[in-house]
Amino acid sequence: MTSLSVEMLAADAAEPITSAGNAQLGIAVLAGIAVIVLLITKFKVHAFLALTIGSLALGSFAGAAPAKTITSFTTGLGSTVAGVGVLIALGAILGKLLADSGGADQIVDTILARAGGRTMPWAMVLIASIIGLPLFFEVGIVLLIPVVLLVAKRGNYSLMRIGIPALAGLSVMHGLIPPHPGPLVAIDALDANLGVTLALGVLVAIPTVIIAGPVFSRYAARWVDIEAPEKMIPQRPSEDLDRRPGFGATLATILLPVVLMLVKALVDIVVDDPEQGVQRVTDVIGSPLIALLAAVVVGMFTLGRAAGFSKDRLSVTVEKSLAPIAGVLLIVGAGGGFKQTLIDAGVGRMILDFSEDWSIPALLLGWLIAVAIRLATGSATVATISAAGLVAPLAADMSTTHAALLVLAVGAGSLFFSHVNDAGFWLVKEYFGMSVGQTVKTWSVMETIISVVSLVFVLLLSLIL
Repeated sequence: MTSLSVEMLAADAAEPITSAGNAQLGIAVLAGIAVIVLLITKFKVHAFLALTIGSLALGSFAGAAPAKTITSFTTGLGSTVAGVGVLIALGAILGKLLADSGGADQIVDTILARAGGRTMPWAMVLIASIIGLPLFFEVGIVLLIPVVLLVAKRGNYSLMRIGIPALAGLSVMHGLIPPHPGPLVAIDALDANLGVTLALGVLVAIPTVIIAGPVFSRYAARWVDIEAPEKMIPQRPSEDLDRRPGFGATLATILLPVVLMLVKALVDIVVDDPEQGVQRVTDVIGSPLIALLAAVVVGMFTLGRAAGFSKDRLSVTVEKSLAPIAGVLLIVGAGGGFKQTLIDAGVGRMILDFSEDWSIPALLLGWLIAVAIRLATGSATVATISAAGLVAPLAADMSTTHAALLVLAVGAGSLFFSHVNDAGFWLVKEYFGMSVGQTVKTWSVMETIISVVSLVFVLLLSLIL
């Protein structure tokens, strides 16, 4: 989001669309969230429609004029899509190039060829973390779980010993690391620095994924000792590719946007002079749009052309990558509209008053709100967007570092205890051939460990930094 749009939104938020007191606003927030939860869980309404209706309900319960509520919602939707929509699209293109070119298979095969025995869980978490950087969570699961099943079957490994590290790697990337939609929207809502958030997110992600992945998988394998279901083990089809991109080129392409954004963050800290030529250059190449665009353009050669793709094949790959993200963009946009409705109704001021009265640290408050919405809706992205909107005023006077940590705290809360209202829960259950109880004891517990452990490391960093 540009500084101009931030100032415009701040100006809008300065004049609430309603004169309701804190009690009425609190009831309105609960009612709005309840409407969203009921529509998603009981009536199976798409999250985009649920968030839209919930925003209108929030405004109505708060006593705002319908026209003002609609203006707030559409303003928030537009600014959110403008801020992160292109980034989500670029991430989808990069992920599709990675999958279709065989680059993902190349990374998987290379690492697995050099791993075995006790190192296999560590190899799986490494693969999932690398592959999970540019891919949406659901795409990552579809791409990686067949590999997990093959490895467990052929190597005679416990399915949970191999599967949990892979799932942990994907989930941590999804909740904490941009360019995934949740973290991107939280960064936008809290006006946090993307490079700093990315750097701190990696710091938090590494120990978190180790504890929730290879370490926890030992216990998960004892609790649920099952074999890979035969019907789900894929027979890898013969691809119509003459060759695959190299391991080094594939890895470099995936990591390119991460490196560019980290370089920008480092130069911002070391140089700290916007007039310096070096900082002006890194501000451009390290911006999320340019960094991801560079990775996509480079990927067309290092992934697409390296796999023998013609110009037409590349065009088809890009086109196919964009269709599946329409739903994601609409949900993220509607979440931004809901967030702006919360802000314009004056909920931010209410949250500030609440946090001052109860002396709840901002990082913990952000985590708790995200946890509550995650448990209710089952969606990590909805939880991140809504919680970020609620705690946005708390970030106004924060340092760059602590604003980034607030993003991570919200992201951590959004992963708490996935259960039956989460599509990911059923995806994991079906792929691994588990019962509901077994899925809770493995997948749900793993998600909770990720949420709690990452919060602990976020709070530790807040003390140090």
